[in-house]
Amino acid sequence: MERLIGTVSRGVRAPIIRQGDDIAQIVIDSVLAAAESENIAFRDRDVIAVTEAVVGRAQGNYATVDQIAEDIRNKFPSGEFGLIFPILSRNRFAICLRGIAKGAKKITLMLSYPSDEVGNHLIDLDSLDEAGIDMYKDVITEARFRELFGIRKHPFTGVDYIGYYKELIASQGCEVEVILANDPRAILNYSENVLTCDIHTRERSKKLLKKAGAKLVLGLDDILTAPVNGSGCNEKYGLLGSNKATEDSIKLFPHNCEPIVERIATGLKEATGKNIEVMIYGDGAFKDPVGKIWELADPVVSPAHTAGLVGQPNEVKLKYLADNQFADLKGEELKAAISDYIRHKDSDLVGNMVSQGTTPRRLTDLIGSLCDLTSGSGDKGTPIVWIQGYFDNYTV
Repeated sequence: MERLIGTVSRGVRAPIIRQGDDIAQIVIDSVLAAAESENIAFRDRDVIAVTEAVVGRAQGNYATVDQIAEDIRNKFPSGEFGLIFPILSRNRFAICLRGIAKGAKKITLMLSYPSDEVGNHLIDLDSLDEAGIDMYKDVITEARFRELFGIRKHPFTGVDYIGYYKELIASQGCEVEVILANDPRAILNYSENVLTCDIHTRERSKKLLKKAGAKLVLGLDDILTAPVNGSGCNEKYGLLGSNKATEDSIKLFPHNCEPIVERIATGLKEATGKNIEVMIYGDGAFKDPVGKIWELADPVVSPAHTAGLVGQPNEVKLKYLADNQFADLKGEELKAAISDYIRHKDSDLVGNMVSQGTTPRRLTDLIGSLCDLTSGSGDKGTPIVWIQGYFDNYTV
């Protein structure tokens, strides 16, 4: 009988991970135990994914407010700079901001509007339109924002982020001024030194600032790229991808992850005889259509993965085939024709109309999003995800 189930994504429970734990062996053992308990057979090209949160925890990749502050003092010796485009998040940025402010004397905080980079809104577009504000050109002072809009709280968190971030900076004995603008170069009217905190647009922001004459430009990816007073670090991403650990510390994005995924793949191959793909995943790359929040606050969806997960899907659109090439067929004849077409499809369908409407994204971004939705961010207790059938098609 033909197989009638396609892609299946399962959350796999694991022990609570602590610093120093052998994360690769825990993943191997947890997946093998899950397979035995549920009587699930492994297949070639199964995908085993583990969330970056437990990898970073096992690595002990942490940093304190004081360690962040020390690196800021080292890299901004004058103590005065503009801090631009941070995301609005108590989990993702507030602890980082405390450390940054503790290492500074004066910060001009420039927030993007109407929302931050990942969709957390300070104000809605209709309110901007009614006030006659041109978000592409206008620089708004804090006083002007309050005059026009009063105190606006985030609809999900109930936080007034302008006030919250201002108070966080001031609490560290740092002078602070708040403005709102969307052109990174606007900060140069306030400071020639800039720390740009955007994630996915950071390279453009740095380039524009340097070209406009900024004296010193760094990003969050330049802070804690090496240990400071015994801290963790991330050589490539710095503070990007970090999360709140305690009231005074953060967990950094995991680093040196390639050996971990290779070891898991090797261990599962030895135990199962199957060629299994492995990845570490963080945030998924999807957007909430109601809250308008784009989930991806990590610098990448997957910091490490096995070679079989490189690339993007090469798929045809079944409904396009059914409505066009094989519009005159139905039933078993239609099924056979489409199956034959899939078996003989081109190895690269980019630009081919038969692939229109398929998702033009990288495999790691698609699979990582599936994993993030499967594991959730709460108390499911499944930091490992086992996906089967992802690389199947209508014919297998």
